[in-house]
Amino acid sequence: MHEVLIATHLTDDSLTLLNEEGDVTAVPITPVAHTLREKLATAAAIIARDDVVLDKALLAHDSSPNLKVIGCVGASVSGVDMAAATARGIIVMNTPGANAIAAGELTLTLMLALSRKLVTAHTSLREGYWLLDRKRQAGTQLYGKTLGLIGLGRVGAVVAQRALAFHMTVLAFDPYISDEQIGDERVQLVGLKELLGRSDYVSLHVPLTDETRDMVNEEFLHTMRRGARLINTAHGALVNEDALAGTLRAGYLAGAAVDVFREEPPYSSPLIGLENVIHTPRIGDNTAEASSDVSLQIVTQVLDALRGDDYRNVVNLPFVHGLDFETAHPYMILAERMGKLLLALARSPIRRIAVEYKGDELASLVRPVTVALQRGILAGVHGEAVNYINAPVLAAERGMQVTQVKGIRSAGYASAVSVHVTLEDGEPITMTGTLLDRREPHIVQINDYRMNFIAEGRLLVMGSYDQPGVIGRVGTLLADNGINIASWHTGRSTPGGHTLTVLTLDEPAPDAVLAALRAQDFVRHAHQVML
Repeated sequence: MHEVLIATHLTDDSLTLLNEEGDVTAVPITPVAHTLREKLATAAAIIARDDVVLDKALLAHDSSPNLKVIGCVGASVSGVDMAAATARGIIVMNTPGANAIAAGELTLTLMLALSRKLVTAHTSLREGYWLLDRKRQAGTQLYGKTLGLIGLGRVGAVVAQRALAFHMTVLAFDPYISDEQIGDERVQLVGLKELLGRSDYVSLHVPLTDETRDMVNEEFLHTMRRGARLINTAHGALVNEDALAGTLRAGYLAGAAVDVFREEPPYSSPLIGLENVIHTPRIGDNTAEASSDVSLQIVTQVLDALRGDDYRNVVNLPFVHGLDFETAHPYMILAERMGKLLLALARSPIRRIAVEYKGDELASLVRPVTVALQRGILAGVHGEAVNYINAPVLAAERGMQVTQVKGIRSAGYASAVSVHVTLEDGEPITMTGTLLDRREPHIVQINDYRMNFIAEGRLLVMGSYDQPGVIGRVGTLLADNGINIASWHTGRSTPGGHTLTVLTLDEPAPDAVLAALRAQDFVRHAHQVML
């Protein structure tokens, strides 16, 4: 049973979905510090917005020993200590794009309201004035003006398309986007300085990072055109509010519209109350449609992640974006089981891992398959504490070097994963695996031994000398102890030399039976592993 804390508002249909699941208990909480500390002690997951701070202390094992998933409503994950979560192997996921239309439309709403001085006109009429203030309330049109977008992600793209419909010139600064990725040649990619110098409106659509924190400072603001307007619906900490308030009071900028603040609620913000500022209480995603979409999306994502069915929008997962998990998962299972088997065969710690991938399908799965391999190797050391999130971190901490190479001597399969590990004592082990019908994991080679066995179940791996009577003596020993052999696969390097045998057992072999097997004169080594 998974306990899921709900530390924010979710729609009724998403809560119903949670409550109808037989393996989940939904626990709504008020996200104050003492409640978080108390409830995280038993929670498997928490769903929250970025105003809920999950710091290193709360994410420590002693505070949240069962926590596996943090679901962030919206695109921002700034409330989560990512380093602490990743080290613990806690999945951190967000919902990018679910509120893109709502946030984009609010940006256009604020641009129009600034242009037409909508709030002051509304207030003037409410106070009994009609045409007395008409000259002071004269606005400007968006038509023919230039909009500068800082960030051309999902929200920025929505704003760009709608601004083009107003016949605006749209400039964009985004160092992570190329001209080929824009999709509309009317949007011009330019440098930041050029964008600020040419734009009548500058709108922020970037996440909060070390690089973007306080990016809107004195220098930024005075690089903007005199009389320009600034819109921020992204994150309050992007803007130095004192610097912005100063340029607005001085009349250098014509106005600003802000939906997010450095401190929320913004009780001490210098922007509140300025006549040329429109401020809204963080309503970027507050539409009925966006609330429904984002609530259902984060709930289904958290449920799938808890069950291991899928991992969507995980921001600390070392996988490629847009990963087709259904295609990747069988290869990840194969690699993870190869890792467990390699660890069982290793007589000293694994220090170096070289991986070769063959086949077009595997070309796009290098990162997830490598991570799964690391997880399999480390599972015997860290148990369930290692997962796809923290496996690379734990591998690095143990001094494992992981590289991608070509030319590993392996069986000639068109689509295969080949691994060459080097142990601390210098001994090498090579293994190749592939999928049958793209689903069933098979090991087809270990060192010089060609074989083909399904990598699942309880396996007994035995190195022996190639001599008559081995099958009979092993079978008799296991039969005498009530252990049934489900399958037997043997590979040999040369006739009369060494052999490697893998048996699938219906029951585990007790330590006493393993000891008796190892005592046989034909046995070089014997290991038992559960895949």
